Amino acid sequence: MDRQRIDKWLWHARVVRTRSAAAALVDGGLVRVNNERVTQPSRPVRPGDVITVALDRSVRILKVTGYAERRGSATVARGLFEDLTPLPEPKAKEPPSGARDDGTGRPTKRERRDTDRLRGRDGLGSD
Repeated sequence: MDRQRIDKWLWHARVVRTRSAAAALVDGGLVRVNNERVTQPSRPVRPGDVITVALDRSVRILKVTGYAERRGSATVARGLFEDLTPLPEPKAKEPPSGARDDGTGRPTKRERRDTDRLRGRDGLGSD
């Protein structure tokens, strides 16, 4: 076996949960093979091809290294490709406004009222 359908390969490599989901990705134009958009799920892939898949909020870049006759375990699936996806840059985490230090417990009634005033809620009912 020197080639395999792109939808079957995506399913065997566990990029998607179902083969129909793989076909839907291809039909939707969200898969590229060697920088060329793939429009048919029957497009064959060969070892050495680079596949770019747009999934939800991420893009995965995979290099085909092999095939599988059947869909196997995740360990077997990892052997079908080399992941070329760059690592995301770490985001600077800022504490949310009104954040409290760890271990300080619940806010007191005075702290809660101060927080409400900062947020524009004066605590008086708007009935």
